[in-house]
Amino acid sequence: MIEIVKGTLEEQIIKLLQKTYPITISDIEKELHVSRKMIVRILQKFQVKSIIQLEPLPDKTYIRLLRYDFSFIGKKRQRKFIKHRHSGKKEQKKVKVNYKLYHD
Repeated sequence: MIEIVKGTLEEQIIKLLQKTYPITISDIEKELHVSRKMIVRILQKFQVKSIIQLEPLPDKTYIRLLRYDFSFIGKKRQRKFIKHRHSGKKEQKKVKVNYKLYHD
């Protein structure tokens, strides 16, 4: 069983590889909006661990997932703070207006 930490780029790449085949490095780069250098570094790490196999062609490099026994561990933490609203409507002040009606 291969343990991958939740909320990391490794998790996103593995889940994308599980969902889509065939896929290239360029496809991952476009999907995750991450630099090619960072993706290649992670893919080489996976290749050393025999998780994936890179299949280079003259114009593209395809990625083949070799193992499917992943365990995603840890808490997925939110990176950006969410501002909560207390109520949808702001409390309005009631103002009484006295109108005098004049008749001619």
